[in-house]
Amino acid sequence: MKSIAALALVGFSIIGCMPAAQAADGSSRKLAVTEYTYGTKLDIAKVVDVSPVPDVCGVVPVTMTYFDHQGQEHKIEYRVMGNGCQQG
Repeated sequence: MKSIAALALVGFSIIGCMPAAQAADGSSRKLAVTEYTYGTKLDIAKVVDVSPVPDVCGVVPVTMTYFDHQGQEHKIEYRVMGNGCQQG
């Protein structure tokens, strides 16, 4: 019975260390945000996330996360008109 408890303790210890090991190998690293310009060449295979456009009247930054055709993940920031402007 003691050996089962010891095995369970070792198993939980290994599982508890997994997030630390992932962080050490860079798998949970933050992506650098690239600022879009009109000359920026984009290779977008799949869009993962686009930040919401705020309800303000004016130009605001929006961030898009995507994968290129080689499977590399990218994050780009670009400007859009906010959703808070009144028509008319």
